[in-house]
Amino acid sequence: MPSPLGSPTSSRSVTQTVNGSHRFTIKGYSLAKGMGVGKHIASESFTVGGYQWAIYFYPDGKNPEDHSTYVSVFVALASEGTDVRALFELTLLDQSGKGKHKVHSHFDRALESGPYTLKYRGSMWGYKRFFRRAMLETSDFLKDDCLKINCTVGVVVSEIDCPRLHSIQFHAHKLVLAARSPVFEAEFSDRMEEDDNEIVVTDMEPRVFKALLHFIYRDSLIDNEEFVGTSSSCMPSVSDALAGKLLAAADKYDLPRLRLMCESVLCKDISVNSVANILALADHHHAMDLKAVCLEFAAENLVAVMRSDGFEYLKENCPSLQSELLKTVAGCEEEFSGGGKSRSVWAQFSDGGDTINRSVRQQTWENGGEQNQGLWVQLEGGGDGGEGSPRQEE
Repeated sequence: MPSPLGSPTSSRSVTQTVNGSHRFTIKGYSLAKGMGVGKHIASESFTVGGYQWAIYFYPDGKNPEDHSTYVSVFVALASEGTDVRALFELTLLDQSGKGKHKVHSHFDRALESGPYTLKYRGSMWGYKRFFRRAMLETSDFLKDDCLKINCTVGVVVSEIDCPRLHSIQFHAHKLVLAARSPVFEAEFSDRMEEDDNEIVVTDMEPRVFKALLHFIYRDSLIDNEEFVGTSSSCMPSVSDALAGKLLAAADKYDLPRLRLMCESVLCKDISVNSVANILALADHHHAMDLKAVCLEFAAENLVAVMRSDGFEYLKENCPSLQSELLKTVAGCEEEFSGGGKSRSVWAQFSDGGDTINRSVRQQTWENGGEQNQGLWVQLEGGGDGGEGSPRQEE
């Protein structure tokens, strides 16, 4: 008879601080002095734990009863919030290099005192008598009429940690997984002494892991319409598509045949708009055949590819691929010179209207490959630069 009790579950509450720091530099201290008791200079607001904070410096003190004897420093809650609990630390930096900073810390208080609670926006924590002003003005804390204050805020947050409540379980045979993937084999070997037959995968979507198991057991791709038309326009569609994510899984678990199958699927979607993004994906996940196809396609359609949004992604995130693309362009041009291509790569620039003029081919390759980068810079300038001649790089 099955047990009337269901599978046990568990959860735990985790309370910790989310910490962040801000450096506030006050230049022209002597000019700020005398602005009046209760008047302050505020830092730029900064974010810690989802709340905005600011440092308030009172050069003539916060309270009239101190008669401007002290400077005051406070940390203020600068955004909306109710009963925000936090720890604080204010440090006046020693600018002599001796490291004798003046530190007022809430972090090392006795356990029973607990965090400080700020009731609402504008609530503050700090010191009315932070430092005696006469001593400050003759100390190493003031240099070139400049003060530097460092503030650390630790916002107290609590959350329920219950990973097993929302997990999705796929049952598979350990021997099958180990036989197909050397990565799974190594992971199970590490668990033999613990007699643990469970591996928790936290960085993969269920649909992707399901497709991975389908391949491991059946040696074929899952029959899913998501494999069709995965990368027609922009980068998110490539990286979020099932074929793209399965390629990443194949790379992670060292499944070369699955990698090739995913490369074949993605290869069918190569276009002017998608090639830069697929190239970046292929390079990241060691899909060398797909990468080679992308490089050749991009070289043969260079002008159009450079106008695509995906090319902007390539420039910002994969600068090393730019040089590889230029080498491929050079190779395509040499092949054309030998009669291997039906149309010169550089003939594209002749058709490019005001993107670049016909003098490019005559001047770019005079000194061999050394001027690749100079050409790249000029092509990036595109737009109305068609009447200019290529710039020589020294």
